Amino acid sequence: MGVVTSPKQDRSRVTRQRLLEAAVACLAERGWAGSTVSVVAERAGVSRGAAQHHFPTREDLFTAAVEYVAEQRSSALRALPVTDRPAVVGALVDLYTGPLFRAALQLWVAASNEDQLRDRVTELEARVGRETHRIAVELLDVDESVPGVRETVQGLLDMARGLGLANLLTDDTARRKRVVGQWAALLEELIG
Repeated sequence: MGVVTSPKQDRSRVTRQRLLEAAVACLAERGWAGSTVSVVAERAGVSRGAAQHHFPTREDLFTAAVEYVAEQRSSALRALPVTDRPAVVGALVDLYTGPLFRAALQLWVAASNEDQLRDRVTELEARVGRETHRIAVELLDVDESVPGVRETVQGLLDMARGLGLANLLTDDTARRKRVVGQWAALLEELIG
């Protein structure tokens, strides 16, 4: 039997979700400097007061937004109907080429310069990194007790992040496709 929610709770949940999605979009498009609570509230179609009710500080809003989308990304990854390693490698690389990665990157840069944000972002990224690694191991169907496998999976994720960075300035699709194919072939050799 599901939990019964009131219309007010439903509205509150929808408002919170709209704020989180708007915050990620703003970070990805405008960066940290251009992403204020007011800008996000306007984009989400809610008052600044409503935004501050859900997220008392700017840091609360943006760390929650990146965490929210990271959780969605993890769920989507787990639901992938993946049948082969090249498809898994491609799906993992795709994580680092979309708006979430752009938003997270903006948050990382801001955290490197703002003490009140640094600890929160460091903890969030460590958690997201562990979860992504765990999902990658499951999707690749590898045994981390074998020497070198853990490092190989981590290398794949680090390479994917690098490809995401390269894609920020120019569309890197063609080169990325070749690199992903080569990395998938190497994985088969190394951990086949």
